[in-house]
Amino acid sequence: MNKPQNNASNSVHQASFISGHALNIPTLRVLNDDGIVIDGAQMPDIDQALAQRIYDTMVYTRVLDERMVGAQRQGRVSFYMTCKGEEASIIASAAALSDKDMIMAQYREHAALRYRGFSSENFMNQLFSNGKDLGKGRQMPIHYGSNELNYMTISSPLATQIPQATGYAYGQKMAGHDAITMCYFGEGAASEGDFHAGLNMAAVLRCPTIFYCRNNGYAISTSTEEQFAGDGIAPRGVGYGIETIRVDGNDCLAVLLATQTAREYALAHNKPVLIEAMSYRLGAHSTSDDPSGYRSKEEEELWAKIDGVLRFKAWIEAQGWWSQAQDDALYQQYRDEVLNALKVAEKVAPPTLSELVTDVYSDVPPHLQHQLSDLKRHIAKYPEHYPAAKESH
Repeated sequence: MNKPQNNASNSVHQASFISGHALNIPTLRVLNDDGIVIDGAQMPDIDQALAQRIYDTMVYTRVLDERMVGAQRQGRVSFYMTCKGEEASIIASAAALSDKDMIMAQYREHAALRYRGFSSENFMNQLFSNGKDLGKGRQMPIHYGSNELNYMTISSPLATQIPQATGYAYGQKMAGHDAITMCYFGEGAASEGDFHAGLNMAAVLRCPTIFYCRNNGYAISTSTEEQFAGDGIAPRGVGYGIETIRVDGNDCLAVLLATQTAREYALAHNKPVLIEAMSYRLGAHSTSDDPSGYRSKEEEELWAKIDGVLRFKAWIEAQGWWSQAQDDALYQQYRDEVLNALKVAEKVAPPTLSELVTDVYSDVPPHLQHQLSDLKRHIAKYPEHYPAAKESH
């Protein structure tokens, strides 16, 4: 039963505010800025094979981002978003999961999808929205999804995945699955109402969800100073009664440790965890953005010096697990692979028009049939404006 909230042993008799950053939430670090393990730091569960898989994914993601920004500038794809500067945060957290855990991402976590095995062909088919795209060409570029890899299709509107992750994790718990749901989002998305609804619901219903906030300093061009007055996102988890940890998002080992700990707790107790990863977006928000209008080169250079990829590379080299020769070869291998996949994918025909109305209903209803017929008549009337549709049907 509910008890009255007037416990005499925890009461005051003068009006006073609780203010400031009373929680003083610390930031978990394992590596220093130079990639050296800090004395006394707890290590995550990691071996050479895992370390090399993480770094391999880091290199691939850097190359993919580099190539596709170039492709967008050449007019070969319409839009792209990088995760440059946040690779450690994304890849190390994904590495702490089981393959059967569901990932619900925002739009900067393609590195997590790559870690799970998404191929260059799959990336390119989605970016070009061609007939081999798993999403049948229905999404704008970088909105990936893979049923096989337990990676929910990305949605553009901010924070919609947060309450969905709560619901999915609740279903995992009710079905008795030994799995959790990982939900990625940025600190800007934490300003949406769905963030608050999703976290509160997960806390009350005890859902095994990891809410993973990438606090990269900017919601497009809006800095954190302009977004909120509190001490970041972590205190909000505490406010909802959720176990919370803040981590250096550019410290691969700290991220891995935090996420391994969070997953173990979420499974053992059927409760959510909030992780706030403090990082920085080294690139533009998207290829439509010019960050020089809202941040300085000096700021970017400061963050580039503590880049998570370079710090982790320094650590694996110190273990004797990596060399510069291997590094050079891997970068070249992926530059060739991505470019070759790009050249193939851009020549693949788009999906047929009829596929626009499939996959929602078992039988296409009359109103969608009528709309498709109208579209076909319109294209037939103005074929010069729809060359792709003409080729694909």
